[in-house]
Amino acid sequence: MSGLDELLDGLPGPDEMARAAVRARADAVLRPAGALARLDEIAVWLAGWQRTDHPAVDRPATIVFVADHGVAAAEVSAYPAEVTKSMLAALEAGVATAAVMSEVVGARFLVADVGVGQPTGDIRSEPALSVARFDESIDAGRDAVATAAEGGADLLVLGEMGIGNTTAAAAVCAAAFRGSAGDWTGRGTGVDDATFARKLAAVEAASARSAGMAPIEILRLAGGAELVAIAAAVIEARRRSIPVILDGFVVGASVAPLHLARRGSLDHCIAGHVSAESGHARLLTELGKEPVVDLGMRLGEGSGALVALPIVRLAAASVTGVATFAERGLA
Repeated sequence: MSGLDELLDGLPGPDEMARAAVRARADAVLRPAGALARLDEIAVWLAGWQRTDHPAVDRPATIVFVADHGVAAAEVSAYPAEVTKSMLAALEAGVATAAVMSEVVGARFLVADVGVGQPTGDIRSEPALSVARFDESIDAGRDAVATAAEGGADLLVLGEMGIGNTTAAAAVCAAAFRGSAGDWTGRGTGVDDATFARKLAAVEAASARSAGMAPIEILRLAGGAELVAIAAAVIEARRRSIPVILDGFVVGASVAPLHLARRGSLDHCIAGHVSAESGHARLLTELGKEPVVDLGMRLGEGSGALVALPIVRLAAASVTGVATFAERGLA
């Protein structure tokens, strides 16, 4: 049993009284029944995990996990592996897309370097992570959430960056859900046909090596340090009852093994968006997650989830701040 398996034991559920209270208020506010149905669902979801009948997003935090991948040496991306280091510097300097978006929506911005300059194993022929490094990545994910929680985070946005990580994500999904490499592999950074062929071959080799393994073991064998850290961060958020907005394909692939290992383990998460990466819509169907927005984005970094964050904030306010018919003497 891995550390992630152990963390999945005894997960708390939502506060059903808070959910019921917000559902009742949503049904009674000054608008036709069901007029904002999806927003009301989001408000109820938020109330359950924040454990309050007055849900709000006042102190959101973004965490972007960054790592290098050994499979990048197989030229599966439009960019060389060195770009990960440059992007890490841009994220830390606050000039990358996710950093700017976080500032605009009022989210504290955290960056977790979980392996830049320390590429994982080449998943075509060896495990992505040793057991020891797998455990280190779990600790890094949990520690990042602890830092956000100490700052009072009431909602988390999780993102990632790492050249080659859509290859790892596709390999995890192909092994976990038994699809072909073609079912799960997209163009990632916008690769040409020759690079895409190499990417498909890498996904095929990696998924074949890990198919049939337990879900969490698939993550260790075919994933990457940032994927494992994200999975651990999601579990740590659940244990602290902090709701999470998931970003795109890589983040979804990171948590898919949790869903397979323990049904309901992702109930505190919503999908911020569906990306243009071909496997993401398929993955969301497997996870039973309906995306909040669909804007054809494919950047990563948490950007799609950050676009969804104001919608979550509006969903809560549209229930808690709007008067009911009874309060206005109309019942």
